[in-house]
Amino acid sequence: MAVRPILIAGDPRLSTPATPVTTFDDELAAFVEDLFETNTAANGAGLAANQVGDARAVFVYDLVDDSVRHRGCVVNPVLETSALPETMPDPDDDLEGCLSVPGEWFPTGRAHWSRVTGVDVTGRPVTVEATGYLARCLQHETDHLAGRLYLERLIGRNQRAARRMIKDHQWTRPGRSWLPE
Repeated sequence: MAVRPILIAGDPRLSTPATPVTTFDDELAAFVEDLFETNTAANGAGLAANQVGDARAVFVYDLVDDSVRHRGCVVNPVLETSALPETMPDPDDDLEGCLSVPGEWFPTGRAHWSRVTGVDVTGRPVTVEATGYLARCLQHETDHLAGRLYLERLIGRNQRAARRMIKDHQWTRPGRSWLPE
């Protein structure tokens, strides 16, 4: 198992849709363990494969929501959600961050409910249905695998602030990453 470098916004691998997984072997299982280890080292809630430069459609999650720990992996996820809010996100209750946008948080509108279906590392069917923080995480990670950062979901002043932040950090060139310790 190994902690892998996490790509930072601006790297084209983060905006490239993932490739479906077709081989379920020991290498995939070891890679998923690396994702869990990297996510833990980074104090993340979830981590998608493309965030560490791997094009496969797989993500892990490990978080506590309402005093319950949720931990798992979904390969080839398909997302369903309730309706997305059409109002400005609450600056206190809707904050979202991302390991590929280190140290930054922005209010982000997400559906209240989500369900992800896919398979586990052995190819067995898996379904994860959630509300609250876990629902937000499932949406966030499937967005990554579609080649979309949460910054693209921002609206109004939050979108403008994110653009300024990207420019200030000079996150417009590929190849930047950070290694969780």
